[in-house]
Parts: sequence; structure tokens; C-alpha cells
Amino acid sequence: QAQFVESGGGSVEPGGSLRLSCTASGLDLTQYATGWYRHPHGAGRELIASIYSSGNTNYADSVKGRFTISRDPARVYLQMNKLEPGDTAVYYCNLAGAPATWGQGTQVTVSS
Repeated sequence: QAQFVESGGGSVEPGGSLRLSCTASGLDLTQYATGWYRHPHGAGRELIASIYSSGNTNYADSVKGRFTISRDPARVYLQMNKLEPGDTAVYYCNLAGAPATWGQGTQVTVSS
């Protein structure tokens, strides 16, 4: 079973940028619909960005125009610009829509 490992989180001020990266052992990520999820403290986990085997992408309204998902065969990336305090959460990557075992995630904190 695939194991997802996320990295690239950190603490930034509002308006800042971060780039998250994810690897998945045993998977050619171009062959699967993969996505980035986030889990804010005290709320549920939500799918915020997806990229399909076709290369098409989809975004939650809350991040559309600010976040960009991309990939190569080995990694999935999430470029996050114009970060807001509401983006504070633990971020995970996984298969889109049918998640497998969750990785540890990477914490993103946006505050002044």
C-alpha cells in the first residue's frame, strides 16, 4: 500500500507563500488522481486541490486562485500564495476521493 510523506510546511505571515511536496512510495503519481487535503484544528479534513491522470485540476472555492497543484511522476506539489490565517491547518496528500492510509501531514501556520 502506498505511503504518503508530506513536507514543506512552516510558519508564515499573512500574504506569504509556501510550497508543499509529497512523495508516495510505490506509485507513479501521474497514473492516479491525487489531492491535497487539510485538517484545521477543531474541524474536519477537506479536499482542497486535486490533479487527475489527465492533468486536469480542481480546487475548493476557498483556495481557488491562490493555490496551485502540480506533479511529476515522483511528487505532488502544492504552491500556496497569498496565505491567510484561515489556511492554518495540517496538510496531507493522498489519493483524491478515495484516500488510502494517511501520512503524518505537514503543519502550516499563518499568523502575524
